[in-house]
Amino acid sequence: MARILQVQDPETIRLAVEALGRGEPVAMPTETVYGLAADATNPAAITAIYEAKGRPRFNPLIAHVSDLEMARMHALLSPLAERLAETFWPGPLTLVLPLKTDGGIHELATAGLATVGLRVPQGYARSLIRAFGRPLAAPSANRSGRISPTTASHVAEDLKDRIDLVLDGGPCTVGVESTIIAVDGDTLTLLRPGGVPVEAIEEAAHVKVRRNDSAESGIIAPGMMRSHYAPEARLRLNAVDVRPGEALIRYGGKVLEGEDQASWARDLSPTADLREAASNLFSFLKQADGNNRAGIAVAPIPSEGLGEAINDRLSRAAAPRE
Repeated sequence: MARILQVQDPETIRLAVEALGRGEPVAMPTETVYGLAADATNPAAITAIYEAKGRPRFNPLIAHVSDLEMARMHALLSPLAERLAETFWPGPLTLVLPLKTDGGIHELATAGLATVGLRVPQGYARSLIRAFGRPLAAPSANRSGRISPTTASHVAEDLKDRIDLVLDGGPCTVGVESTIIAVDGDTLTLLRPGGVPVEAIEEAAHVKVRRNDSAESGIIAPGMMRSHYAPEARLRLNAVDVRPGEALIRYGGKVLEGEDQASWARDLSPTADLREAASNLFSFLKQADGNNRAGIAVAPIPSEGLGEAINDRLSRAAAPRE
């Protein structure tokens, strides 16, 4: 079983940097979800991430950097990309940018693509990257395709002895992964909705964000596989009633017909606050998965703002297993 270390302990960051220097992956807290971090310049370290997660090698990884200066060392940023970085970093926005061939990020992290996804995380993860001095590739710290972890205990329960260190920074505040935007000159393309609403990006950029057709482009960023974030139980989305034995995930305080037959029930946000709903999503999916006999019913969630990211995760969690 992985060791769980508290981030408040000053020894934790030293032990984490030493492990990263040996090429070992370390689970670290971010504001979005817990990430399984390893040296993005070290092919053996990147391979260890794929092995621990059971992740397909064609699925690229986000490289987390400490600041805009480190980002410029590894990618080419257009003026529009610079504006978005200055507005939203540190924060839950990943920019997919042309890769600098001499930057040092290994092709295993980019799945051999000519682009790289970069993000500056908030909080302890950023301090860890600064202390390490190199970018950290860090997908979610769970087995591939499963529910993303938002607490240290989620990581330890899922990965068990596949990794050695889990850094406990408490529950994640955002609760869904970063928004991923591809920047090609003055064109912005949404590859994955996430913790920054598209409307906020369009307002900052003064550019309309186009939607990506992943069927045409293939897997060019994390979170684009049709089946992802999946619990063991089957999800029934946009449910207006509850069938006997189903676990129930509600929204906005609305009671569903047949709710008294549910094996378990929680409300993502009784006050219809999409930020609260996003922060509770993965935790509630995990709890519902352990408290169902006949699947999980999920009430309708509005699609605006962070609701787009919530519905994206739910649709992938409900998709047929790949």
